[in-house]
Amino acid sequence: MHDTILIIEDEAVLRSELARHYRRAGWDVVEAPSAERASELLQPDGVQPAVIICDLSLPDGEGLDLLERFRGQRPDAEWIILTGYGTVPDSVRALRLGAFDFVEKPCPTERLDLVVNGAARSARAHRRLRAQAEGLHERYAISAFVGESRQAEEVRGTIARLASVHLSSLLIGGETGVGKGLVARVLHYNGERRDGPLVEVNCAALPAELLESELYGHEAGAFTGAKQRHRGLFEQAHGGTLFLDEISELDGRLQAKLLRAVEDGRIRRVGGEKEIDVDVQVFAASNRDLRQRVKEGEFREDLLQRLSVFVVEVPPLRERPDDIEPLVTQFIAEFNARSGKHVQVVSPDAWDRMRRYDWPGNVRELRNVVERSVLLADGAAFPETWLPSPERRSGSAQPEDGDVVRYVLDGRETLDELEARVLRAALEQTGGNVAAAARLLGVTRQTLRYRLEKHAVAGS
Repeated sequence: MHDTILIIEDEAVLRSELARHYRRAGWDVVEAPSAERASELLQPDGVQPAVIICDLSLPDGEGLDLLERFRGQRPDAEWIILTGYGTVPDSVRALRLGAFDFVEKPCPTERLDLVVNGAARSARAHRRLRAQAEGLHERYAISAFVGESRQAEEVRGTIARLASVHLSSLLIGGETGVGKGLVARVLHYNGERRDGPLVEVNCAALPAELLESELYGHEAGAFTGAKQRHRGLFEQAHGGTLFLDEISELDGRLQAKLLRAVEDGRIRRVGGEKEIDVDVQVFAASNRDLRQRVKEGEFREDLLQRLSVFVVEVPPLRERPDDIEPLVTQFIAEFNARSGKHVQVVSPDAWDRMRRYDWPGNVRELRNVVERSVLLADGAAFPETWLPSPERRSGSAQPEDGDVVRYVLDGRETLDELEARVLRAALEQTGGNVAAAARLLGVTRQTLRYRLEKHAVAGS
């Protein structure tokens, strides 16, 4: 299917020449000799041009007035304004209204072709982004929070209400793996900023110095290695949503800076001299009790109050066992499609084992178990080999005889997860002392620091 170009030009000879030229170049060409005819063609059920070449002055109107009227209705179309006697104010207004370019007549064909081809590339990029966004809107519909329990219905109801109001900030609470990130995405793609960007960052995954640069950006030369200006996540999320996962791990100095950014809508890049206005709604999530963190002096109370204007609490899976069956059914279908498997039958014993297990890793753990089971299935039956035992929490660490940590290995946890558990156990035995934990594990302090940062395990 060829792209469409709309030529709005009252000079019949020029319009015919342009139409003939671009038809030869493979375009579907639509002509309009007046503003009235162009308005008819640009109605919602009219043509869908990728590029619009429009004369500045038409017998019954101005090209810039058409641009202003229809730019929002045709966001994927790029406008090229032609004029025989354009002025600087006209060109400024054209670009301010979103025109791709402002070209004076007569314009050599080669020059106009360059402009048209550039506009076409831009229009196709806009269409790809819009198609991706529409796919995300469908993927993250409110029904994406799967479950038949009363608690799941309450979460969906809360999301539906919040999606219809203006949000400046929001706090999402719940244990690890319950689906806090999913709630943030569903809220974004169903809210008023659905067409804006959604930018996500895990505050526990980056050291404070790097996180500051990632959030707020930096100027060239702000620190060693900063060779050029970097736009931070706040700027990248302008007009959309910034999702801060594991907000409880944010450094105290960055908490103060975040509070100002959320309250004032202004940031300053690292090494920068001027403040930058940003229009961002901030979603924050934590698997820890932030009020307890405030009491411990580890989290600012004013920041908590600012973020918790609206709060969504996502219940753990053990409190909503009725959701296990619809979740497993969805995960089986997903991994069947991905792997070409045909798992269809789940035995009553398998359902019983999944319902009786308390799922400390919540929906994430359930999803990992289902993925492993589907990938290793030999036929239509869902294998029970990889299901955790309801009688004991697999992977739970219990110190014995002081320096012994015992694990139940059933393939549910990855090597990285097991290593993180060992690190936490060592820190618990040494009261959080990194040097003592390093001696206990037989590694250098530097090696342990590296491992702690890799797995986002806090030590002192």
